Amino acid sequence: MTMVKVTSHGAELHVDDLYGDRRPIVLVHGWPLSGEAWKHQVEAFSDAGHRVVTYDRRGFGRSGVAADGAYDYDALTDDLEEVVRALDLSDAVVVGFSMGGGEAVRLATRASGRLAGIVLAAAVPPYLLKTEDNPDGPLPPEGADGMKAGLAEDREGFLPGFVRDFFRAGDDVAVSEAEVEAALGLALQSDQDAALACIDSFSRTDFRDDVAAVRLPTLVVHGDADGIVPLEGSGQRAHDAIEGSKLVVIKGGPHGVNVSHADEFNRAVLEFVNSL
Repeated sequence: MTMVKVTSHGAELHVDDLYGDRRPIVLVHGWPLSGEAWKHQVEAFSDAGHRVVTYDRRGFGRSGVAADGAYDYDALTDDLEEVVRALDLSDAVVVGFSMGGGEAVRLATRASGRLAGIVLAAAVPPYLLKTEDNPDGPLPPEGADGMKAGLAEDREGFLPGFVRDFFRAGDDVAVSEAEVEAALGLALQSDQDAALACIDSFSRTDFRDDVAAVRLPTLVVHGDADGIVPLEGSGQRAHDAIEGSKLVVIKGGPHGVNVSHADEFNRAVLEFVNSL
């Protein structure tokens, strides 16, 4: 594995590039984790011969904070596009998990010409916030405000509960305690200002126009027990809006379905990638 530093708009991004001779797969992590959250996918996709690229979003993991203070999706998608350009990737598939689905759909609408398809995994598009003109949005404004207040007022109290809910399917936590602790360790690496700003970005960005403009082959993967980004309000709506997209619903899958149901998740992604 090669570790690379890519600079985008003054933010130094930590990138891990694991070489393979098959189609590149770029993995974009969710909030508030880092590229290390993809460990179950990196091994499986690399074993299948693919070039696997992960990076830490600005302000998270081993990446620097935004020099310009910007954590909106235009800036975040610029970062993803710069990673793809700097590594000279072509014919790549971008897999966006949760918050990372926003960068995936927005990059898919840009004329980069470097992508073969995208995967939306437990992803926030098309529009998470419930509003008058988005009544099917699964996140009420008070929920978004409460999340931000919880992190601002008691970071060490908020993050453990959030991470545990990340893997909760109904009343049960669907992963081992070691997996919960590992995810919490990644969450605690996040810069506080970046983490707070990104709550606004993923909860309040309207991707409906982006989703409607996607013309690339698209796979939507979502757990039916996702309590953070519910299937009905996000994954199902994205699938309905993207012509020709494929939907894979993982039974009993929580939000962190790439960890809890790694084999099933990896199989769905690899089948999609290999079909292109």
